Amino acid sequence: MLTLREIKNLLSGELLTPEMNLEMECPRVFASDLMSDVLAFMDPGSILVTGLVNTHVIRTARLADVTAIVFVQGKRPDAMVMNEAKLHNLPIISTSCSMFEACSRISRSFPDGGR
Repeated sequence: MLTLREIKNLLSGELLTPEMNLEMECPRVFASDLMSDVLAFMDPGSILVTGLVNTHVIRTARLADVTAIVFVQGKRPDAMVMNEAKLHNLPIISTSCSMFEACSRISRSFPDGGR
């Protein structure tokens, strides 16, 4: 199992919510831009890797019990999205990696491939 700090480092990511705990354990990763898939298929406690940067992502993450969100392609959410994430103690990381590269880096570090 990886910590959020380890995932941030694997992705050369930037923590956009610096007040959040990076020592939390992250048992799974789920990547999707379809929030309906997040709700239907993601295991609770997973990290969500996505290219969507809107408030719908934060609301879906709350419903699906997401541990943290990683935004790919260097995308950065606007202030409204960040405020909602902070309000609900949801760590946000931004990485310049593509979704494929982010998932590849993370899965290589999980004993079971992050499944």
